[in-house]
Amino acid sequence: MSQGEKPSPEGLGEAAAPHYLGHRERARQKFLAVGADALADYELLELVLQIIIPRKDTKPIAKELIHKFGSFSGVFGAPPARLAEVKGLGEVSTTNLKIIQAAAQRFAKDRMTPDLPILGSWTALIDYCHAQMAFNNVEQFRILFLDKKNRLIADEVQQTGTVDHTPVYPREVIKRTLELSATALILVHNHPSGDPSPSSADVQMTRQINDVARPLGITVHDHIIIGKSGHASMKGLKLI
Repeated sequence: MSQGEKPSPEGLGEAAAPHYLGHRERARQKFLAVGADALADYELLELVLQIIIPRKDTKPIAKELIHKFGSFSGVFGAPPARLAEVKGLGEVSTTNLKIIQAAAQRFAKDRMTPDLPILGSWTALIDYCHAQMAFNNVEQFRILFLDKKNRLIADEVQQTGTVDHTPVYPREVIKRTLELSATALILVHNHPSGDPSPSSADVQMTRQINDVARPLGITVHDHIIIGKSGHASMKGLKLI
């Protein structure tokens, strides 16, 4: 081989390892050393992507996802079609992200102990509702049906609407309540805009449901509105 000539890959004996393998190991060691709370959103997402995309450098994909969807939770809440717009994600990897989201939602739901009054697990309830709804791109109206000891009977999505409106019919809400023999309700819906402040239409609808429920001995404990930035309680705001 003449002077200045670079050795061919065959002359190296074996192929060089991908450049990102060392970075992957450093990222894992950082997680073990400092924990998830000390990691930036893109760093934690990168570790997740390493599991579902084993043969790619996932750091640039993670950064692109955070840039596009705004936060770690925003990535998992994004529709599969929008996730697929990001270079490096295919059908399998987007499905795996949604599976991880479903697992997180199930974990949040399981924190609400079914044998205990749900009002005594308020933080777990808010965490569950936030995991389920905060990053939906359309409004969703769900009802938690409770028994006379305020234990959860059922959690059902009643309506799904548009980006800023969900049709809710008070008589249908009460009809379903009677079918389940529930005696109390917690109403929940999300604001895709991110701001959980109740609108005048939200307040009016809640009062209509309350007016129909009260003569039947059904208690509306609260109407919680979930946004990306937090939540609002109509009972806490003294609107019901």
